[in-house]
Amino acid sequence: MKFIVSSSALLKQLQQINGVINANTVLPILEDFLFEIEKDKLTVVATDLETVMKVHLDIEAKESGKVCIPAKILIESLKNLAEQPLTFNIDNKTFAIELTSDNGKYKVMGENPDNFPKEPVADNANSFTMSSSALVTAINKSLFAVSNDDLRPAMTGVFFELDKKGLTCVATDAHRLVKYKRSDVSCPKTDTFIVPKKPLNLLKSALPDNEDELTLSYNSNHLFVKHGGTELVCRLIDARFPDYKVVIPVDNPYKLTVNKADFQNALRRVSVFSNKSTNQVALSITGSELQLAAQDVDFSFEGNERMACQYDGEDLQIAFNAKFLIEMLNAAETPEINIELSTSTKAGIIKPTEEDANEELLMLVMPLMLNNYCLLYTSPSPRD
Repeated sequence: MKFIVSSSALLKQLQQINGVINANTVLPILEDFLFEIEKDKLTVVATDLETVMKVHLDIEAKESGKVCIPAKILIESLKNLAEQPLTFNIDNKTFAIELTSDNGKYKVMGENPDNFPKEPVADNANSFTMSSSALVTAINKSLFAVSNDDLRPAMTGVFFELDKKGLTCVATDAHRLVKYKRSDVSCPKTDTFIVPKKPLNLLKSALPDNEDELTLSYNSNHLFVKHGGTELVCRLIDARFPDYKVVIPVDNPYKLTVNKADFQNALRRVSVFSNKSTNQVALSITGSELQLAAQDVDFSFEGNERMACQYDGEDLQIAFNAKFLIEMLNAAETPEINIELSTSTKAGIIKPTEEDANEELLMLVMPLMLNNYCLLYTSPSPRD
């Protein structure tokens, strides 16, 4: 079996799916790409048994066939080749592979493609379409809040809530929660499923941020995503997602509006002096002034800043994990953000001040217990 392919085109496609392959695999064949050649078309498949990703590209070939090729050595060799036609000669009996470039020949031992795991089939699947940018945005705005706690598997993925009025993506790690809704997506019926973190990261990297249409299909066990020549199949998380609606405060009467960039930069500066296990930064809000304070008692570190704000409510002191706040502010793509508050022990709600007509973003962050320093400490006024 023989085929000819562009070296740079092949490398680009392989790099898209290489993230599926784990560094430490149970089965040696999971370290390989499956090459399937048929009528001048090459399909390359990678899998870790939970996620399958495949790409399609044009080649020159007179025969059809399959072979498994070690992923690591193939990608490393392609990285060091200039753009040129690359010829693959494959022995159908021994699966030995000879690569011929303009200036050299390289040999690698392949494996029997019959041993490569079979991919899931989309039986009894429901399908809907959405733009590529809509899915990429939904992933970007929710994925950072996913939990890494394997003891709570339901929280280690993004919860997709479907109905005919739109698509809602929810992620939480019990300390914060993100809810992102799009009303420009019409799903066939009301349904829910949880998608693991890894395939969503792969989709985020592989999909273009444009208006290309992609198809999502799902059944009770798997999600299937297809966009152009790229396909992804992943196993869904078989667990019950917590009832997130009960933790979202119905009424947070105090409204704080701040410049997002100024607030984010102040958090970064002040959090340098916070305790590294909690990243606690206390916010003291009085009228049109917001004070940020942090302390690490073990090292006698202290940080304090003031900034202007708009605030409608009673004077309030509340503490948050600065790292969480910084990540959540990244998801709000507006110059200013609104923070809805109630008391020092109730969750704060973060929302962008402006949103597209088809989007709705709500982020919740749980407060930390205020320590005595943050309650009592106030920095000197510039007038003193």
